[in-house]
Amino acid sequence: MWYLVVLLSLSSLVNGVPQVPCYFIFGASLYDNGNNNALLTTARANYPPYGVDFPGGPTGRFSNGRNTADIIAELLGFDNYVPPFATASGQDILKGVNYASGSSGIRDETGQHLGVHISMNQQLLNHQSVISRILRILGDNESASKLLSKCIYTVGVGNNDYIGNYFSRSYRTRSMYTPEQYAAVLIQQYSQQLKTLYNYGARKVALFGVPPLGCAPGIIAMLGTNGSLCVDFVNQAIQLFNDRFIPLVDELNKNQDAKFIYLNSYQITMTPTTGFRVTNTPCCEVGGNNTLLLCIPFRIPCQNRTDYMYWDAVHPTEAANVMVTGRSYNARVPSDTYPIDIRRLAQL
Repeated sequence: MWYLVVLLSLSSLVNGVPQVPCYFIFGASLYDNGNNNALLTTARANYPPYGVDFPGGPTGRFSNGRNTADIIAELLGFDNYVPPFATASGQDILKGVNYASGSSGIRDETGQHLGVHISMNQQLLNHQSVISRILRILGDNESASKLLSKCIYTVGVGNNDYIGNYFSRSYRTRSMYTPEQYAAVLIQQYSQQLKTLYNYGARKVALFGVPPLGCAPGIIAMLGTNGSLCVDFVNQAIQLFNDRFIPLVDELNKNQDAKFIYLNSYQITMTPTTGFRVTNTPCCEVGGNNTLLLCIPFRIPCQNRTDYMYWDAVHPTEAANVMVTGRSYNARVPSDTYPIDIRRLAQL
């Protein structure tokens, strides 16, 4: 019942007319809607039971249904979901492009043990190529700059820099940096990437923090909890990174024509009253695609999917995406977002 209430409250926010002319998406698997489908990687989700609740079935989204980017697009009033960079063409790019790639991160090497991916740096290069295409369509710099300044941009990276790098046995990163040093190195590189995005014309940018990955079923299975509900040392390291977001946003907003915001997905996810009955078990049977984190192809998933927080071993269900995204778009308490939420960002 709570899920239906959330869905109805979200749908009432959408008036059918887009609140912004375009929406660009950067990030990893929580936002990927097909960019990894043709890549040589095990980080793919273009097979059943992924997409069991999505129109048309599996698309490459790492969920049973809509992902975070889809829900934001709906809330902003778009009629269609933003196309992946891999297939975006023609005039469609004027309304936005999704560059997100499963297993990618802030650091170029993050996720490479799973195969080919599109890192944040490469996503920025892809965006640069799209801007060139927009410029050719619109015909002059002023029109392109005006359009890009009105768009919403969301960025969600950092998850894999922890579970697909720092805490992975495939990398030496953990022996090179303490958690404090690693958080500082990550935020420094991320800051440069966001300044590049600003230089490419972005002015309304929403940054997702890293969720509590130490509570994900796959991370618990791999690292153990030592009696706690979650893997505490993973969550503590992530919080060191997330703690740097508000100072980062304040620094970036020194540009008077820019507004960056922080979306506190960690705290939203950890809210005790989320309404999920099952928070420590994946809905699908995991072990597929040569990784213990993804669904085994063609297995039948759980039937009561709105009761589950996690779809596979690390990715949320559509119901969890609706919950986190709804509070990122329209903050329920002041600590959900900083300094404003996506809804108010769109109005600027």
